Amino acid sequence: MSQPVKKLDLPRSQKKIWAIGGGKGGIGKSFIISSFALSLARSGKTVTVVDLDLGSANLHTCLGAEIPKKTLGDFFHGRCTNLSELLTPTSVPGLAFISGANDALGAANITDEAQSRLLKELTTLPGEYLLIDLGAGTHQSTLDFFLLANRPIIGVTPEPTSIENAYRFIKAAYFRWIKNLEAQYGLKSVVDEAMDQKNNMGIKTPNDLIKHVISKNPQHADALKKEVEKFNLFLIMNQIRTKNDVDTGSAIASVCKKYFGIDVQYVGYLDYDNAVWQSVRKRRPLLLEHPFSNLVQSFAHMVKVLDSDEGSTRTNILRAA
Repeated sequence: MSQPVKKLDLPRSQKKIWAIGGGKGGIGKSFIISSFALSLARSGKTVTVVDLDLGSANLHTCLGAEIPKKTLGDFFHGRCTNLSELLTPTSVPGLAFISGANDALGAANITDEAQSRLLKELTTLPGEYLLIDLGAGTHQSTLDFFLLANRPIIGVTPEPTSIENAYRFIKAAYFRWIKNLEAQYGLKSVVDEAMDQKNNMGIKTPNDLIKHVISKNPQHADALKKEVEKFNLFLIMNQIRTKNDVDTGSAIASVCKKYFGIDVQYVGYLDYDNAVWQSVRKRRPLLLEHPFSNLVQSFAHMVKVLDSDEGSTRTNILRAA
């Protein structure tokens, strides 16, 4: 049984936090978030990007850097208490990163105590922007780091497996977020049972869960509906080859709204381009290797959307106080 999300004491207005997750590996999360970081930094913003793909960290490669001597493994093992000690500068002014914990055995399965400590430390890092690269799947810690963001982004490729896992990730993130309201609305047993696909309450989607909760707690119906409206996500399609692939993003957003009751904004898409793997092989970020390519322009557009009121005015889902 998963543990409830803990309320955190984090500054609500100082830092913009973007996180990218997804239900499947190999969809380009590290490439996307590193490109966002580079795009922001090149526009004059100060950015810290953190590799929280615990156990499979490769953000440094996408940034064209070597594995630093100090990584999150030092944080988990107590060799440093201040996360800022792990910051590694890049060749781009204003951009620094923290490498993941490939050197730490079992890093992908951190304790609740370590997770809580890391969540608090993340928001103390320097920079106007904190960008987080997450591992694949719906592990409790992955969802909690995802829900820390005020720009929670889902990365998807047009393959059926990626789309299926994206729906699973969206549903899990939503249910995890609802658990944050357990104490206020008395949802504990309902949410735990709803996460079981074979539950006997007829709860199959987030919409079903909300309807069930409201029926059990009619006195909280209006307040709960307002909370539900705050949950919105952002979608990026990667490795696009056809118009049908482009339209898949709109279809996913439509399905999430119709059947899940969740607002998903389709931010944009990235064409399949051999220049991506070629730049990775050279250990040179695409934005530096091919600064005038169509993909770089696509990233600039998506950054503009995410960084504006078009993106949303919602504060962190996992609320900081």
